[in-house]
Amino acid sequence: MTLLQTLIAFFVALGVLVVVHELGHYWVARWCGVKVLRFSVGMGKIVFSRRFGPDRTEWALSMLPFGGYVKMLDAREQDVSELPPAELAREFTRQSVWKRIAIVAAGPLANFLLAIAIFAGLYSYGMPEPIPRLRTVAQHTAAYDAGLRGGELVKAVNGESIQTWPDLRWSLLRLALDQEPARLEVQPSSRDGAGSTSATTVSLSLSGLSTDDLEGDFLGRLGIDLARPKAVLGRVLAGGAAMHAGLKEGDRIFRINGAPVEDGLALVELVRASAGKPLHIDGVRGATAFHATVTPVNYTKNGQTIGRIGVEVPLTPEMTVASAPPLAAFGKAAKRTWDTSVLTLEMLGKMIVGKVSWKNITGPITIADYAGQTARIGAISYLTFIALISISLGVMNLLPIPVLDGGLLLYYSLEVLTGRAIPERFGEIAQRAGVGILMTLMAVAVFNDIVRLMP
Repeated sequence: MTLLQTLIAFFVALGVLVVVHELGHYWVARWCGVKVLRFSVGMGKIVFSRRFGPDRTEWALSMLPFGGYVKMLDAREQDVSELPPAELAREFTRQSVWKRIAIVAAGPLANFLLAIAIFAGLYSYGMPEPIPRLRTVAQHTAAYDAGLRGGELVKAVNGESIQTWPDLRWSLLRLALDQEPARLEVQPSSRDGAGSTSATTVSLSLSGLSTDDLEGDFLGRLGIDLARPKAVLGRVLAGGAAMHAGLKEGDRIFRINGAPVEDGLALVELVRASAGKPLHIDGVRGATAFHATVTPVNYTKNGQTIGRIGVEVPLTPEMTVASAPPLAAFGKAAKRTWDTSVLTLEMLGKMIVGKVSWKNITGPITIADYAGQTARIGAISYLTFIALISISLGVMNLLPIPVLDGGLLLYYSLEVLTGRAIPERFGEIAQRAGVGILMTLMAVAVFNDIVRLMP
């Protein structure tokens, strides 16, 4: 069932992105007076089609469910010698260079507009996100050296307001890529969790991050982690080790084997790492302190043996709802789309010069996996995934690679500058080179996907 859900989520997302992209080409082509012969979702052999509309456009589903295309009246692909003048006037290559640029650019633009629309809708609806409160900071880390100790609420980074944990991660990632220092405005917190009204600014050095760090948990490398709830037990499962040890729902755990337990996540990690080893627990039940001993049972998961005691531990961090009025939501959505596009281009540029590993290129297998995961989490996560992939699709299609929209835009830009169309022979050679580049990139992406699946 999980595989089926993943496939459905992937093909729904892919279908939406392809249809929106091709509709961009279609609508602008019609607006420019170009005749559209076929609108296909999918590539290869047509398995279903119907004709309708004033031009009797063929709307088709094709066999290969990857991509799609809009086929226009084009003298490079069809014999137009016997067409009447009125039809010839609607042929693609007879349009002005500016109309051709508009038609080609409309596909990627439609992907960016889709992302803006999704983000704007989510911001208007309200997106539940963790607040940017810090977990206890380990010594000998950049965060500790900056003066952070844990419990602080991050309010701004380099003067830019921070509302949620993803905002914090995004801001620090951009600064790290540019190798710029971060100035964090933080609101300290007392040990009992009560927030302080005073705020302070600390300087966080990002210079110690390597390329490998940026590809993984770079926040953890800095010593920054999300604050979690205290170690309070949830539902105790019948017949489990926790029940036999006398533990009850609502028990708060302070110490295990004499060492303090920071939060629920620390409790879970300790239990998982202690299979078959007795744990001596000190806690409080209501107003009464208690002591108990529990031994986690062995449990094998993905070939690894971990400990379990049969109790649920709430780990949901403190949350907030990031929302905005419609106009402000649109502005935030446009900014996020722009920032994501710029970051994508920066990452691609750093891959080319070797500052970022090509392992970051993902293919259809990884994308399908993410589609399934986000769909299972909920509608907001799934829509966010679609928006991010839509941005990536828009950026990738604008790359100046022959075969892609960006390659065509490069041709037409040269035509604007020189006043002459690119020679047909040159275009053919460039097309072959573009196919080779795309096949190489796809091979790298599939290889990375396979490597990620290997244990």
